Amino acid sequence: MKKFLSIALALTMVFGALAGCGNSTKDENTQGTETQTEAKGESEEGSEGVMPTIAKEDIKIGVIHISNPAEGSGYTYTHDQGIVAMQNAIGLEDSQIVRKNDVADDDPTAIETAMLECIEEGCNVIFATSWGYMDTCELLAEEYPDVIFSHGTGYKSNGKNFNNYFGRIYQSRYLTGIAAGLKTETDKIGYVAAWGKDNSEVTGGADAFAMGVYAVNPDAKVYIKTTNSWFDPEGEKQAADALIAEGCDVIGQHCDTPNPQLAAEAAGVYGVGYNSDMSKDAPKAVLTSTIWNWGAYYTYAVQSIIDGKWTGENYFGGIHEGLVDLAPLADFCAEGTAEKIEEEKTKIESGEWDVFTGPIETNTGEVIDPEGKGLDDATITGGINWYFKNIVEK
Repeated sequence: MKKFLSIALALTMVFGALAGCGNSTKDENTQGTETQTEAKGESEEGSEGVMPTIAKEDIKIGVIHISNPAEGSGYTYTHDQGIVAMQNAIGLEDSQIVRKNDVADDDPTAIETAMLECIEEGCNVIFATSWGYMDTCELLAEEYPDVIFSHGTGYKSNGKNFNNYFGRIYQSRYLTGIAAGLKTETDKIGYVAAWGKDNSEVTGGADAFAMGVYAVNPDAKVYIKTTNSWFDPEGEKQAADALIAEGCDVIGQHCDTPNPQLAAEAAGVYGVGYNSDMSKDAPKAVLTSTIWNWGAYYTYAVQSIIDGKWTGENYFGGIHEGLVDLAPLADFCAEGTAEKIEEEKTKIESGEWDVFTGPIETNTGEVIDPEGKGLDDATITGGINWYFKNIVEK
């Protein structure tokens, strides 16, 4: 295609995060990382935009989704709510947003087609929300230097018109692990994971959840069962059912749909949702949910483009930036849950402490960060391939 777009842009962000909801194949989770900056959009080098400003009325945004926001819950829904929040905050017209839904992230042809359609329709910014879109973003960013490709969850970028964005979801997972650890009566907590230890994002999240459990209930074990897919509605239900059958009375998850929570409710046990507040899906089961507020990133990103402040850096926000949080606690949470979570959340928000501060003992007896310096961002996003000591692999 002819490179007909004439306005050049770039996004600036904080540092490369790994994996998110995406690829149905096991990609290698290795990456380099840059320095971290905060979500307010100022780079380490200052606010010199390397690309010209785009006026608000000239911005047109393409969004590539792995499933359909109409599902009303889970990963795609949460991203789309972030797009809606950004649109409302900035004041964009509906015609300035182009959505491509149900784009399988293990189908390079479908991914490329969706992105090229966005470009043909005049999009000069493309948010690609799933892990498996990464390589196509990389290729098209080179072919279309006047289009911004912002990839959710991956680790590749070019520092110009292709960046990645993700966040410290492990902070929220730790807090929701506290709710699970205080609620269990069998001391068996299930966890439905998309991938195994070769995926640092999923593994680190599971570890953080298990560490939250351990902080309030050292006797409890976290049993992990993987689906080997980011989006597998039936597989997610089957994994949850199997964990419940083994005596787990709280079900956590790192997968796309609310099916593990629905399975928990059907079995009369409890759960911790992910991505969006899943209490609306399983109101009798969900203690709380680990949630994303993607509007924090999308609003920041688009406003920075309008203001001409982007330099192509990557983004890695957390509780402090408002990107990650946990949903309101159910009234059937164990006594003392709210107080303990607030105590720990305050420490994280203040910067006094973070989850991956050692010494941390793995389930094989290895000690991580024995000096207690805290794991750096590169390790957290790309180098956690071990399970915390209370995790049992199923």
